[in-house]
Amino acid sequence: MRPGGRLSAAIEILAALESTRKPAPDVIRDWGIAHRFAGSSDRAAVANLVYDALRRRGSISFRMHSEAPRALALGALRWAWNWPVEQIRAAALDPTHGPGPLDPDEIWSLEALAPAEIKDHSAADIPEWLAPSLTRAFGDRMLAEGIALAQRAPVDLRVNSLKSAMENTRAALEKHLVTETPFSPVGLRMPMPKPEARAFDVDSHPVALKGWVEVQDEGSQLAAAIADARPGMLVMDLCAGSGGKTLALAAAMENRGQIFAYDSDPRRLAPIHERLRRSGVRNAQIRTAGEPETLGDLAGKMDLVVVDAPCTGAGTWRRRPDAKWRLRPGALAERQREQNAVLALGAPLVRQGGRLVYITCSMLPEENEARVADFLKANPEFEALGVDPVLRGALGEKLGRRLLDAVHLRPFGLQMAPGKTGTDAFYISVMERAR
Repeated sequence: MRPGGRLSAAIEILAALESTRKPAPDVIRDWGIAHRFAGSSDRAAVANLVYDALRRRGSISFRMHSEAPRALALGALRWAWNWPVEQIRAAALDPTHGPGPLDPDEIWSLEALAPAEIKDHSAADIPEWLAPSLTRAFGDRMLAEGIALAQRAPVDLRVNSLKSAMENTRAALEKHLVTETPFSPVGLRMPMPKPEARAFDVDSHPVALKGWVEVQDEGSQLAAAIADARPGMLVMDLCAGSGGKTLALAAAMENRGQIFAYDSDPRRLAPIHERLRRSGVRNAQIRTAGEPETLGDLAGKMDLVVVDAPCTGAGTWRRRPDAKWRLRPGALAERQREQNAVLALGAPLVRQGGRLVYITCSMLPEENEARVADFLKANPEFEALGVDPVLRGALGEKLGRRLLDAVHLRPFGLQMAPGKTGTDAFYISVMERAR
């Protein structure tokens, strides 16, 4: 496909997204099925342009004076891909596949400097109704964190210490120019591809097929590390899903002790069995929701209960940018009810002196410290631990202090966010059962 054809395809997909509640990946997949002539590189370029338009929808629509799909796609070429106006004009003018010539207003908008009067929520590329929440979370850094959330996310890998050492894995990926992640001691980062290029398919590489690595954002790796699972413990991963954190916790436990993986939806657990086998995990037990006494026999026995709570996923907007524009207040309220319920489910499992770790991939205070505050009020036998000793205890003195300097300190815990840590936005609160 020529550039004009790719531009037209992105406009078509963005228009389809306006008329459906389907997630962007589904709409993009449907377009690919209907346009089988498009090669893999063309499909990647079109998808990348759509996602970049969605990441920056707020600022692009403000600068283009329009939220129309065409305006968003043109603006993404200009400000996400850094195309000069003449290159955009040439793509639009493609006589066979282009979307048609630029009009004078489009040219003026694409050539204009960033307007000084742009509002914070537009400049930060966040929905206006969420701006107060994010201001409470980040204060005067709200704009910086919003801008960081509107960038592309890197592909991070967690080296599986049950199968391979860091130096061996990095050597196996040397030609792909991987680097070590800034904070996670078991993390590697793939280089960012060009805007239109396909990302490297890690899952088909021998290091993944052999179980040496798992694709996992550095923030998720750190959340598992901060939970501080240790060999010999009894650990519950209460919202295990497909098992990403279960695998990380099991590796930290060196296959000693027992980790239980549970999820309220058995369908989400389906991929975990093959992932456990490939990763060499031998100390995991799957507990299926709905079975009699699924968790009853574990009450008061767990050294560690990890609650990776269901949430809006607002901290992953770099990877799922359409989600921030589809999120509604009703969905946020429903997630809060689910978070209260899963904390109530996990609390009785913790033994005296054990820990309950609450994690979300969100930066909204309503899902984070507000939920912990309500939980602590209803469960006075638990207390939130200080961030500094938690980080030093889990990560060691040097790394713990370095991460402490990078996170946002929040009531009852810490907030990672891409503007400071370069990770997805994870909130973590570590609570101990004192009695």
